[in-house]
Amino acid sequence: MLHLASVRYQPVSPGASSRYPFSVPLIRSLTTLEFRTPVTILVGENGSGKSTLLEAIAAAAGCAAVGAENLQTDRTLEPARALAERLRLSWKHRTHRGFFLRSEDFFNFCRRMAELRLEMQTEVERVDREYEGRSPLAKALARGVFEGSARGIERRYGADLDANSHGESFLKLFQARFVPEGLYILDEPETPLSPSRQLALMAMIMEMVEQRSQFIIATHSPILMAYPEATILSCDQPPVQEVAYDDLEHVKLTRAFLSDPKRFLYRLREST
Repeated sequence: MLHLASVRYQPVSPGASSRYPFSVPLIRSLTTLEFRTPVTILVGENGSGKSTLLEAIAAAAGCAAVGAENLQTDRTLEPARALAERLRLSWKHRTHRGFFLRSEDFFNFCRRMAELRLEMQTEVERVDREYEGRSPLAKALARGVFEGSARGIERRYGADLDANSHGESFLKLFQARFVPEGLYILDEPETPLSPSRQLALMAMIMEMVEQRSQFIIATHSPILMAYPEATILSCDQPPVQEVAYDDLEHVKLTRAFLSDPKRFLYRLREST
């Protein structure tokens, strides 16, 4: 299912076009992006502007942010918010479900969950001290709020995200937060994932698409780029244009390297 149908950019005045992010060639060439399939992949080299565009779409859509501060207050997203003010979104089915996630925010999320669990444990210990000598029922009622919050975190995300590998924790986060009929905007979700876990994430995305969800993903991963029937939009040569999987430079380079890695390594040595 498609929730977000298109994004139209209203250019800024000539005087403002020299300021970031409006000075980025990708943004200056932007007109309308149409989303025709449940999964849209944005590809491009670092610095192409694809992440800023993705962040701006998330801010304009009012997505909840996982791990980061609120999209409307996070200082690192000020350029994206400025761009979001120039975006006009067209919806087929407006949804408030889903989230926005940058890979770097995941580690902040794990830290906050660990801090929250520690805070709940500290509160339980405080209750034990303050209620010493009082009835077991009074102590149980006082402990209940904090113990219930800790159990809720464990039920949703597992007993300890930090005890798992980054890849395991990342997938647990998705399992806990994915809900049907959501709009999910993901920036380089492959960063903490091995190839096998990227495939596991792809399987989750397939399952959520079957449950009427939509995904817009910026990635460098040829594995995620291969999502069946995804629309792939290249941000390398403005304006944004649709490109076939087999024509992607990421895919061509990866295939060439894997077919003869010794030749590539030899060329690297020769060039140094």
